[in-house]
Amino acid sequence: MMFKKVLIAEDHETTSISIRKTMDDLGIAKTEYTYYCDDALMLIQKNATTEEPFDLLITDLSFEEDHRKQKLAGGMELVEAVRAIQPNLKVLVFSAENKASVIDTLFKQLKINAFVRKARHDAKDLKLAIETMVKNQPYISATLKHIINQKNAYEFTSFDITIISLLSQGTLQKEIPVYLLENNIKPSGLSSVEKRLNYMKEALNFSKNEQLVAYCKDFGII
Repeated sequence: MMFKKVLIAEDHETTSISIRKTMDDLGIAKTEYTYYCDDALMLIQKNATTEEPFDLLITDLSFEEDHRKQKLAGGMELVEAVRAIQPNLKVLVFSAENKASVIDTLFKQLKINAFVRKARHDAKDLKLAIETMVKNQPYISATLKHIINQKNAYEFTSFDITIISLLSQGTLQKEIPVYLLENNIKPSGLSSVEKRLNYMKEALNFSKNEQLVAYCKDFGII
């Protein structure tokens, strides 16, 4: 059965209009909109004990600050607060975020039901996500699923993370063995460092150390 009552927390008016059209296309008549996370939480609290509580929350993650001070800084805090009030509320995050570590946290810790990335053709993606959620199945945009699968395909060791972290801090590759020796980290030879970096780059299809460092920063590995 399609959702009956939907709350949308989104501070960009054009995006809100796009979501509203998707709701109309799906035949969802009862929708409420807010530009603020605090207001969204208040509405969920207000409706939670009524005969007709919200059965779906659609929220962005980032909200721009303005003259109104907010207790909830963004969508992640909103979802966490909502879970304490209405644990079974279906939650769809609609965001430009693409960091695998953030998306993993949303699904594993905050138990969201769907994640749709703001991008080309996101209206179709949003519609498909809602139709999938109605079947009690999780949903994530196909492009993001590929990125997360790629991240999870390689298991970074603590040695890997140490090397990459040093590179990200500006340490030259040839100087890394000095740090490893000083901190009693083995193996500590330059050849071991080079072999490990080459192995990581080959596994993740990179040709430069800079690409590897940028990737690890983007996905919250370092």
